[in-house]
Amino acid sequence: MSEIKVVIDAMGGDNAPVQPVKGAVEALERESGFSVILTGDESVIKAELAKYTYDADRVTIVHADEVIETGEHPVAAIRKKRNSSLVVGERMLRNGEASGFISAGSTGAVLAGGQLIVGRLPGVERAPLAVLIPTLKGVSLLVDCGANVDARSSHLVQFARMGTIYMKNIIGVAESTVGLVNIGVEEEKGNALCKETFPLLKACEDIRFIGNVESREIPNGAADILVCEGFTGNIILKLYEGTASALTKMIKQGMMSTLRSKIGGLLVKPALKETLKSLDASEYGGAPMLGLSGLVMKTHGNSTSKEVANSVIQCVNFARLDLTEKIKEALAQKPEQGGENGI
Repeated sequence: MSEIKVVIDAMGGDNAPVQPVKGAVEALERESGFSVILTGDESVIKAELAKYTYDADRVTIVHADEVIETGEHPVAAIRKKRNSSLVVGERMLRNGEASGFISAGSTGAVLAGGQLIVGRLPGVERAPLAVLIPTLKGVSLLVDCGANVDARSSHLVQFARMGTIYMKNIIGVAESTVGLVNIGVEEEKGNALCKETFPLLKACEDIRFIGNVESREIPNGAADILVCEGFTGNIILKLYEGTASALTKMIKQGMMSTLRSKIGGLLVKPALKETLKSLDASEYGGAPMLGLSGLVMKTHGNSTSKEVANSVIQCVNFARLDLTEKIKEALAQKPEQGGENGI
């Protein structure tokens, strides 16, 4: 295997360049066997790196003097700003100069660049975003969580297959269960897309389809892989994150409300801290776009160094397991039969 190099968009996101650069250094401290490439304003990146002690042989800076802002039209931005930190990074990935690309920048631009610059694998109809969410049983993979707000039934079948490969190789779940996110468990429930997708998933011999999954059962770990189009998935993800944040604040407020609760809080603090840690999205790294010819990973716009570092390690593991090739092989001989829903 060639040397693993992970490109980080040092200028993307609300906390750039401070957190992306710090996250890169933290990832290098945690593991060996890879290097990072930071794209962006060279002088600014060097000033940030000067704050840390790190192995300079494992860090490369590629100068890019433009930045794609969140409010810009994604496709127009990546075509106009060819020397932006985001476009330069994705172009390096396309050209085989890197094993993965990470950005906390404009979601639309990252996704558009993934499709237009990096490109999809042969046979892949749509590249979904896949994100790990905490459940009572560990984690579930939500796919798609925002890349494709409209989808066909054939797309959702591919999402299920790619998700199964991801869970087996990255998370270690040998026979992951697949659930179709719906408003009821009965086969006839749902909109036209769900009704059309259900029998296709049911007929797949290479996935373990368990039927429809209602949203209230998602936190209970109803399925290892939750399949839906990106509109529904993004609503689920953001409600999940908002609920986790609100719940954490409510628990902390409750613990500080009286003297008795403060004393009790001190006793349960170690166990509670570990439990609340599982609700922290940064623990799981970013959301990869599955089905591209190279790994593109989107992190939250307000990502901290911890999320960036975890995303880097996720990219390294992805590369070591050659997951892109595994997805390519799995989908090569499986043409899908979809309907007319979506685009």
